[in-house]
Amino acid sequence: MESKSAASFTVKEFRAALGQFATGITVVTAPTEEGPPIGITVNSFSSVSLDPPLILFSVARTLKSFDAMIAADAFSVNVLTSDQEELSNQFAASDGDKWADVSWMEGEGGCPVLSGTLATFECAPWAQYDGGDHVILVGEVRHIQSADAGGALVYFQSRYAHLAG
Repeated sequence: MESKSAASFTVKEFRAALGQFATGITVVTAPTEEGPPIGITVNSFSSVSLDPPLILFSVARTLKSFDAMIAADAFSVNVLTSDQEELSNQFAASDGDKWADVSWMEGEGGCPVLSGTLATFECAPWAQYDGGDHVILVGEVRHIQSADAGGALVYFQSRYAHLAG
């Protein structure tokens, strides 16, 4: 995919500037018709609307699970705690068994819900938008779970940081 931008900066410079904005870390999970569920680490999570309750995240077109994720009938966004860095790395890997030794259960909407997270948003797909080398997925939140306390795992300046709760 060719860039249509006349940007005066490189991709590396753009990525470095984006790194100045701290983001939370989530793992987005979805059931599949055949085989194990899918899961990806995502830091592009954001709220969109309170009424109706909408959230969004973006998915890279290069992901192995891209087709399955954008075709999913439901998905969960699991907000990671400060002690779930290993879990983030596990779901960020392109190879291997992402679900090995992962504690999870089926949520109210049938999606995989990871154990011990700060919050989980179970969603039905609402809309998809072209986002260049990503697709932006908007979900309507159908069920939520939220922990009372705990620190958050964040990403800042190309590395993990831990935010106290």
